Amino acid sequence: MEKLKIVKEAKGNDTVTRTIRMNGKTFDKINSLAEKNDISFNSVVNQIIEYGLQNLDENQ
Repeated sequence: MEKLKIVKEAKGNDTVTRTIRMNGKTFDKINSLAEKNDISFNSVVNQIIEYGLQNLDENQ
């Protein structure tokens, strides 16, 4: 499986606002990635979710 690469992307207009909860360590890791890559926290979260969905084993 190819590793996730965080990239700067153009913002899309098709968005949905939703509140989620995550543990503090996960928040800190995502926030650190966002700062290192000079992109928004939200962009990192969306890239992680897309990567996970594309690499999901649907045979479970």
